Amino acid sequence: MLLMRSTISSPPTLITSLHRLSPLSKKSLSPSLSFPTSPRPTSLHTSPTMNFLSRLIPGSKPPTQAYPSDPSSSIALKPDEDIPGPGQQFAQFGAGCFWGVELAFQRVPGVSKTEVGYTQGVVHNPSYNDVCEGTTKHSEVVRVQYDPNECSFGNLLDVFWSRHDPTTPNRSGNDVGTQYRSGIYYYTPEQEKEALESMERQQKLLNRKIVTEILPAKMFYRAEEYHQQYLAKGGRLGLRQSAEKGCNDPIRCYG
Repeated sequence: MLLMRSTISSPPTLITSLHRLSPLSKKSLSPSLSFPTSPRPTSLHTSPTMNFLSRLIPGSKPPTQAYPSDPSSSIALKPDEDIPGPGQQFAQFGAGCFWGVELAFQRVPGVSKTEVGYTQGVVHNPSYNDVCEGTTKHSEVVRVQYDPNECSFGNLLDVFWSRHDPTTPNRSGNDVGTQYRSGIYYYTPEQEKEALESMERQQKLLNRKIVTEILPAKMFYRAEEYHQQYLAKGGRLGLRQSAEKGCNDPIRCYG
């Protein structure tokens, strides 16, 4: 994501951060349509820059400044209590920025619904800005609803492994932070078993240790509406990317 030009005087910390943007981020400094244009934060700690940026994201709310000792952690760490549609099952995957990951799963035949959100954290009902502060321990995930008669959990695992590098802790490409960690969050013992076996097979193909966490699915907090199906709706440039089943078009992760 990128910064919009503004007549507001930027604080020194913001100017400094602009000079440190990666080539990809610098490339993104172009006008936006109706989509959020702030860069995906990389800081793991609260900072004046992050608080300033949070005011530039449409539909966002200020960080709650919640910490691991917050009493709401008992709610956030409960199992996901949502119920999938009749004959459907849930699965959750964290593989970096959830925009591109969601589009990949949208294209899978047998997947009936996808949602992006936050999970595995210690704060109840976090906002995007809360998660980006790096104190809530949430992961950006895609919750996939699928028909097991049309799409196996194994098929979803194949998509998961293909979408990211599972050997980089708390990082996916240019996105750095605990919210971008690799994770498979299961709903049944069968999913857990299959995920572990799949990771063993994947490890034999790689020369670095896989850092993917495999944990029970916890409370799923649906992300802000502008994040949902972000790339299929056009992303930052308004250029829609196909979510048609079976589509193999390359995915532009930021639009």
